[in-house]
Amino acid sequence: MRELRIVVTTAEAERFRGALVLAAAQVALGGRAAIFLQLDAVSLLRTPVAAPEDEAHRAAGLPSLAMLIEEAAELGVAIIACQSGLALCGLRAAALPAGAEVGGPLGFLQATDDEARLLFA
Repeated sequence: MRELRIVVTTAEAERFRGALVLAAAQVALGGRAAIFLQLDAVSLLRTPVAAPEDEAHRAAGLPSLAMLIEEAAELGVAIIACQSGLALCGLRAAALPAGAEVGGPLGFLQATDDEARLLFA
């Protein structure tokens, strides 16, 4: 199965939520997945993680954004915060949710081979 690699380019929680759901599904099917949060999208990892639509999702029996991050990391989805984004958002690596790592666009692209599916959210 081709690896799935997703770049989240904006600080829109619902785009990140969608990326997490797709990446978790990919891993559940036996594939590999990684999500790269670029620049201000890193702010979505600010703890405590909360999203405007969390209450509506919970009311529908769906997980919050924080729960999705935790579940995706436990499944093995790589969640990568842009180094420049950390600086832009005033965050430190130690403040990221468990399972999130720090990297840059060069490293992300170097790890993306020609067979991978690359999506932008």
